[in-house]
Amino acid sequence: MMLLAREDLTALARGYALLGSGGGGSTTMLELMLGRAGQWPIEIVDTDGLAPETPCLGVAFVGSTMLLAERLPGAEPFAPLIAAVERWLGHPVPAVCSLEGGGLNGLTPLMLAGSHTIVDADCTGRAVPGLDQMSLFVDRVPGIVVACDTGQDGVALIEAGRGIDVERVVRAAIIQAGGVGCAVFAGFTVGDLREHAIAGHLSHALDLGRAFVATAGQSIDGLADALGARLVAQGRILSVSSHADDPHVSAVEITARNGAVHRVITRSETLAVLTDGVVVAAAPTIIVVIDAISRDILEVTDLSLARNVAVLAIPAPAWWTAEPGREERVRPSAYGLAELDAA
Repeated sequence: MMLLAREDLTALARGYALLGSGGGGSTTMLELMLGRAGQWPIEIVDTDGLAPETPCLGVAFVGSTMLLAERLPGAEPFAPLIAAVERWLGHPVPAVCSLEGGGLNGLTPLMLAGSHTIVDADCTGRAVPGLDQMSLFVDRVPGIVVACDTGQDGVALIEAGRGIDVERVVRAAIIQAGGVGCAVFAGFTVGDLREHAIAGHLSHALDLGRAFVATAGQSIDGLADALGARLVAQGRILSVSSHADDPHVSAVEITARNGAVHRVITRSETLAVLTDGVVVAAAPTIIVVIDAISRDILEVTDLSLARNVAVLAIPAPAWWTAEPGREERVRPSAYGLAELDAA
């Protein structure tokens, strides 16, 4: 168990921004909302700190996170969805964990600190685009129920055996709701999280964020060392071009001072880095692009011409490689880019 202080919020947000791997949305909105909340300090409980049969929720914003800047959520945006899943299950659900531990959704469970026990576990360990990539679906945990917004105070509830069915139905509902909304996962327990989720992820994000903040005046090499990362590219962005077969995929070309040519391949997150045509990092490794001058953590939409950047590779959570079949759900081949899978 740990107590998260209000003063930890900035570092935690920076940690989740790093783990966004260029996606997941800006943490600024939730930093502002949580910073004004009155429930500090917040108690964070390990998965071993609760009885394994304790029912648990996972919460996240789904859809275009950029729209949240125009359609700000209310103080309790998940309340109608939680009520729906509790009616369906027939019992209250007292605990909550994060579904997507990268970008703004890493902070989302803290919005329920006044009503739920926050469990230090996460279902991805990084930003991902699909609900079917949640660890609970990757490991085929049975009985998962998902509720989401449909617009005009409507709620859809789905119980499906396949993650891809949930992804498609929820995505359609969120489009109906205007392009962004809330989702709640339920039907699992804290015991399920011990085996089928990434335990201690909030603590890991906080450690990364503290290291990032503490090295603000150091070199990029010093920052990489503090984060336990590899510096895989550094230079000036020369071009940004779309993939011929998939307009959602972009190649960002970076020229280094030593003449090397780096290409950062992005979709909604950064998926791979090539140096002189050779893959040097690929998902599930967490690839972070940082402005080499301002030290801003950049999203893929921020990668613009003439910007001087550094590209860091942070090791992926070990969960993804601990069992066969998991890693293939987050490699570049899962996005139709099999040639970029790292050896």
